[in-house]
Amino acid sequence: MNTKIVTDTTERKKLKRTARKKAAPKAKRAAGVARGSEKKKIRHQAQGQRKR
Repeated sequence: MNTKIVTDTTERKKLKRTARKKAAPKAKRAAGVARGSEKKKIRHQAQGQRKR
């Protein structure tokens, strides 16, 4: 939802909350997908190589 045109912060919050309630629920993350601190760390990255 684009609320940049609304200058009043409380009004913007109300709009965003209603939009969030109307939006379809997000799908759960797949079981095999690591996120954040769970991700496999890399010791030293060679230049020009993919990290993971």
